Amino acid sequence: MPLALAGPACLRLGRSVARSCRFHGSRSAGERPWWGLANRASLRALLPGSSSTILRCQCFSSENKAAENPASPMLKHLIMKIKATGPITVAEYMREVLTNPVKGYYMHHDMLGEKGDFVTSPEISQIFGELIGIWFVSEWMASGKPKKFQLVELGPGRGSLTSDILRVFNQLSSLLSKCEISVHLMEVSPKLSEIQASVLTEENTKLQESSAAYMQGVTKTGLSIFWYRDLNDVPVGNSFYLAHEFFDALPIHKFQKTEKGWRELLVDIDPEAPDKLRFVLAPSITPAAEVFIHDEESRNHVEVCPDAGIIIQKLAQNIEENGGAALIVDYGHDGTKTDTFRGFRGHKLHDVLVSPGTADLTADVDFRYLQRIAQERVATLGPIKQQDFLRNMGIDIRLQVLLQNANDVLTRNQLLRSYEMLMDLDKMGARFNFFAMLPHNRLRPSIQIMETEHSSVSATVAGFGELLLK
Repeated sequence: MPLALAGPACLRLGRSVARSCRFHGSRSAGERPWWGLANRASLRALLPGSSSTILRCQCFSSENKAAENPASPMLKHLIMKIKATGPITVAEYMREVLTNPVKGYYMHHDMLGEKGDFVTSPEISQIFGELIGIWFVSEWMASGKPKKFQLVELGPGRGSLTSDILRVFNQLSSLLSKCEISVHLMEVSPKLSEIQASVLTEENTKLQESSAAYMQGVTKTGLSIFWYRDLNDVPVGNSFYLAHEFFDALPIHKFQKTEKGWRELLVDIDPEAPDKLRFVLAPSITPAAEVFIHDEESRNHVEVCPDAGIIIQKLAQNIEENGGAALIVDYGHDGTKTDTFRGFRGHKLHDVLVSPGTADLTADVDFRYLQRIAQERVATLGPIKQQDFLRNMGIDIRLQVLLQNANDVLTRNQLLRSYEMLMDLDKMGARFNFFAMLPHNRLRPSIQIMETEHSSVSATVAGFGELLLK
């Protein structure tokens, strides 16, 4: 059977289904004391890994699944857009599906938790966020205890992670008493920002349109908190950045190596089914392919996220000029994987082209790409497995303390299940990675430490080595 042509001689393309790294489950609500009890985590993991994109003689579209799902408002919008402008890039497709102001998945949808489409580590156990809070305190101390501390989280979800971190800060208030701490959240979703405000503040205040922050308030622990739609709106300063499962949702470009060279993957309307979408290959090299594909590339399929590169450059520049640090937690790879683009709906894999706007879209983070962009300005550490990072942060010791203080078998079982989900290599322990960016001078004292025992600065970075709190 000859290879079919689509549109202006575009090759039809199929791809194998990438496997899941999302999880389903829930986190119990309510305020709990420092190192309190983790919630029940009777969760199961979906299958790991991913498969390569390959050329086939048939079009990969939404198959017969679209018949089971009436056309979503986003699908109708995309079909009109493609009819007007022609096939769109995967990056544009993701941007429209996830963050379109009117119909975007993230804009008016609470996708987290048991009733949502996936669950994250902070929803499984508060210990996860508390250990990250300790990491930021450790880095603040290692950087000389500056008088200002901006905690900046990108894509803060329901606010659970920030809430756990702030509880750590509150418990260590005597240590942080001379430090002016403020919280800055970058969130484009009106729905999620409302949830975050309800979790983190007693009440919130909307600002005028002329203000960079579209909302502000005071946290339950008495700290100033602000919301922004763009990272450029966050004030520059000594900032400690956190991005947990943020970069995986940024738009990616996809490229396929063919006999005629590299071609970009595009999204088009299936001519045999006008209410369905399909992947096609651009008939000639696109500007994105010229910019992002290197001559030494050995893979036959590549995913590139320019937005991630821009954000990393911004974080690195601010850390270089003003101090601070960045901690990025996500699933990803070292520049070796190929096709990882996938969708999630109701905690199950979902065809990325079916009912757009009703499911989450995600792709593995290329940590080698982030590292290459950041290293001229800052030092980078990792990526290392979540299991290694949490163990280095003392999760085993904390678990034993909690188990000793547990009053019943049910609570002990809850703690053990939460721990297993976070640490098991077949679950979250190996699938998620920690990656840090620090000022270059943060690691230089290591030579001095070898020469003298009286140095007051440690080059050991918590989580990536032994945790030292002096």
